This record gives sequence, C-alpha cells and structure tokens, in this order.
Amino acid sequence: MERIKIQLPDQFLFTTQIPIRIGDVNYGGHVGNDAFLSLIHEARMQFLASFGWSELNMAGVALIMADVGMEYKHELKYGDVVTAHVTVQGIDRLGFDVIYHLTVNKNDTIVTAAKAKTGMLCFDYAAGKKQPVPDAAIKAFSSTNQR
Repeated sequence: MERIKIQLPDQFLFTTQIPIRIGDVNYGGHVGNDAFLSLIHEARMQFLASFGWSELNMAGVALIMADVGMEYKHELKYGDVVTAHVTVQGIDRLGFDVIYHLTVNKNDTIVTAAKAKTGMLCFDYAAGKKQPVPDAAIKAFSSTNQR
C-alpha cells in the first residue's frame, strides 16, 4: 500500500495551541480522523485571522478546499494540547497549499501527532468561479517572519 508522505518545511509562519475537547474523542478513546480535520481547520482559521482575514475574505477573495492529505503519527487524547504550526507553500495563480505540523508534549517530549496539507483555491462564491490569489496574500505568505 502506498502511503501519503508530507514533507514539512524548515520554517512555519504561524503557531497556535488548540486543546483537545471531549467531543474530539471517538469510541476508540482517542481523537478521530474527522476531529483531526477539524483541528487543521481551526489552525487555518487562526492563521488567516493573524493577517486580519477569514476564509470568506482573504484580501478580497474567498477560499475553497480543493484537496486534503494527512499523515497520522501519534494518538491524541482528551486533555492534550496540540501545537499547530502552519505555513503556505506552492503558491500558483489560483491557489496554494497550507502545510500543518501538529505536535503534542508527551512525557516532556515533543512528538508529531500529524502532518497535513490542504490545497486551497481562491473562489468567488457568488459567481461560482475560481479567482487569482491576491497580491497581498502572496506578499504576506512569502514572509519568513514568524507570526
């Protein structure tokens, strides 16, 4: 079986902490795959908010997810606090990839809980059409400054 492999960059533009809620835990007693997707969604929303944007208004355009890939590396449990590192790669005319590195402190050791990538397209929901990535977003995402 061929597995998804996500290459992490050396630097990330944004870092936040997200506590695991009881609703994130499934019947197996750990965070389910659907909740991992919610974690990266929350991290992306906070990342965009750090620029003063949202998914419905990123420098004048909305975003729509075109694809997602995730590598699950370590169980998360209720009470864990995830550190989500977020950055952007692969900017092209209509979109970009958001890369996520989710880590957790287990017994004073930082371990990778997941690596993920979402392909995001710029979109005009009213017209139902893809839009170019705004110059302001390209400039902001090309920054090497940590936020």
